Amino acid sequence: MEQLAITLACIALTSYFAYHIRYGRHGLEVRAGLVERSALLDFEIKGLESVRTKLRHDVALLSPEIPNADIVEETARDMLGYVRADDKIIPAQ
Repeated sequence: MEQLAITLACIALTSYFAYHIRYGRHGLEVRAGLVERSALLDFEIKGLESVRTKLRHDVALLSPEIPNADIVEETARDMLGYVRADDKIIPAQ
């Protein structure tokens, strides 16, 4: 009888820990969700970094120093959509 009680206690304890390994607060299912969320946040970070790079470039164009002729030309061509005759155009896909 004592052997049966010990066996049942071990099975119950193993079942308890197995359940919490899978479904617990720090379990495998929660970890899978965190990995997925991490991938989504990494994708969002990359998008925000590209926006930040463009904003830094735009802020550099607003500096109070004497404007560089190349910067003025780049801004004007970007806003107006003009190109020079010797420019090579690569269409966006």
